[in-house]
Amino acid sequence: MQTFAKERIRLGGTFDLDVKTERLEEVSRELENPDIWNNPEQAQALGKEKVMLEEIVLTIKKLTQGTDDVEGLVELAVEAEDEETLNDAQTELDDLIADLEKLEFRRMFSGPNDANDSYIDIQSGSGGTEAQDWANMLLRMYLRWGEAKGFITEIIEATNGEITGIKGATIKISGENAFGYARTETGVHRLVRKSPFDSGSRRHTSFASVYVYPEIDDSVDIDIDPSDLRIDT
Repeated sequence: MQTFAKERIRLGGTFDLDVKTERLEEVSRELENPDIWNNPEQAQALGKEKVMLEEIVLTIKKLTQGTDDVEGLVELAVEAEDEETLNDAQTELDDLIADLEKLEFRRMFSGPNDANDSYIDIQSGSGGTEAQDWANMLLRMYLRWGEAKGFITEIIEATNGEITGIKGATIKISGENAFGYARTETGVHRLVRKSPFDSGSRRHTSFASVYVYPEIDDSVDIDIDPSDLRIDT
């Protein structure tokens, strides 16, 4: 319990409580301005940010107050030699630790686009039918994963393979921290197996590339260097 109390002292600094509280007040003021609704996308983005900030700020305040309460219960229990009160303090402490772990988990999604919706592009690589089947397996896996996480999944486009599977597909994953969860999937994925399409049941190695990118709004500024442009006449 002493360890958790010491961690409580560092909560405000670790999670930038002052900064997040100030930003929450700023976002709330922006949402109170009727003109903000002339730009629905910006209003929606601010609304999502407000919900995220409120959860962090309120959780830190709850943890700070909660540890004070637990310490008070422990002092009473020790003074009165009351085991039941001590058990109550332990139960409250367990709940606070669970809240702290959730907060620590949220801190993993601190990237500028982690909270955004995500697109996953899948392309079959070398390996013909085997690779196209592997790409389709990845497609089904990501769809089921998204549904299991409570995200909204949508196939934006898909190109069927010549015999089975897919040549490529793009899916959209919508929900809180969708990009933060999915971004580490970017790369080349390999499958080694005895091919069901090989009459000799030989072992095949198949490849599929996956690229994950976030959905962005009009607030993103894109700078184009004129020297990078090529004009064909």
